[in-house]
Amino acid sequence: MNRLRIYLLTGVAAASFGGAARAADLIIQEPAPIAIVETTTSWDGAYVGAFAGYGWGTLNDDDDILPVVPTEFDVNGWFLGVNAGANFTVSEAIVAGIVADIAWADLNGGVDDFSYTVNWLGSLRGRLGFDGGGFLPYLTGGLAAAGATADVGDEDVSETHLGWTVGAGVELAVADNVSIDLLYRYSDYGSSDYVFTDATVPLDLNTHTIQAGVNFRF
Repeated sequence: MNRLRIYLLTGVAAASFGGAARAADLIIQEPAPIAIVETTTSWDGAYVGAFAGYGWGTLNDDDDILPVVPTEFDVNGWFLGVNAGANFTVSEAIVAGIVADIAWADLNGGVDDFSYTVNWLGSLRGRLGFDGGGFLPYLTGGLAAAGATADVGDEDVSETHLGWTVGAGVELAVADNVSIDLLYRYSDYGSSDYVFTDATVPLDLNTHTIQAGVNFRF
């Protein structure tokens, strides 16, 4: 009888020990919870920046008044400018804004005794973008202006063009208040009359531009 009691107690102890060991294994094998760290970038507020880019386009003598052939001329070159603007959060994912820019430019072209140079570019645009946290893809459009000089023989005339522009870009946050801005735009600056001694020549200008810049928010 005593021997049977000892066998029973030994079996219970072994079963208890095995259960405890399996429970310990389960506790050890349970993975630790993964901490999720959320990062956000606020695009709200005013900013200033600088940019550089390259542009190309066409100048058209639609009335065929210039004493040269052809009546459409290619222009291309570089530009360097500054901008200022502000962003406003419309919803959780949408950011609206407004930006103005002005750039020194050297886009030129011509043929024979005729040459043409775009001296400066400017715009006042609205922006509408998607808040992707560390990046902001956006569409933009608004007013555009350009100042240019046309040279025929020994005579040169400077005029201002006014038109419109549309484009698309993306801003990439590189620090709390600093972002890189990449932008493509098409601009139609319309026609302007260049008044020479012998004739008034309406010239139509349009360009494509790509640019990269840095913006500082405050």
